[in-house]
This record gives sequence, structure tokens and C-alpha cells, in this order.
Amino acid sequence: MYQVFEPTDAPWRGIGTIAESGLKIRKEFDSFNAEKKFDLAVPDSKEPKGCACGEILLGLKTPPECPLYKKVCVPEYPVGPCMVSTEGTCAAYYKYHT
Repeated sequence: MYQVFEPTDAPWRGIGTIAESGLKIRKEFDSFNAEKKFDLAVPDSKEPKGCACGEILLGLKTPPECPLYKKVCVPEYPVGPCMVSTEGTCAAYYKYHT
């Protein structure tokens, strides 16, 4: 994997950019880089208004402290990244918290 990819700074939804937490294609493999080959621009993701996912992921809040949790943000209609997958913090809390 490290023959083709090298570490790079990467943005994480709700948290911000973390140094060398992502991977990018090495220059010698640029002919396989879809972003360059097709001149793609990946837009920045925006946190939904009111979503506390970043603070939840950082341990600053719990899911019930999010103003959207169980109101408009539920597993069937997730608003933020913490509720999207079954492994998400809010989704797991929703399913297993008594």
C-alpha cells in the first residue's frame, strides 16, 4: 500500500484537518490519480447546522447533548456523520443506550 500511497494531511468531518492522517497517490502513480486525470475538485464538507458530531467525536459532548439527537437526527434520517453508519457514535448510542 505504501508503494502507491503516502501520508498527507486530511480533513475530518466535524474535527478539522489532522496532519498525516490520510493517504494520497505518490507522484510516480499520477497517471492513475482520478483527481488529476479528470480535473476533479473535491468540495469541503460542511457540518449540518446544529450538529454536534465533532464535539461528540472529541469526547466533549455525549449524543443526548446534541440538539438534533433523537429529534431530527435518527438512524432512518441521519443528519450528521455520527448517525450515518451503524458504527457511528450516535447510532450506537441510539441503539444500545438504555
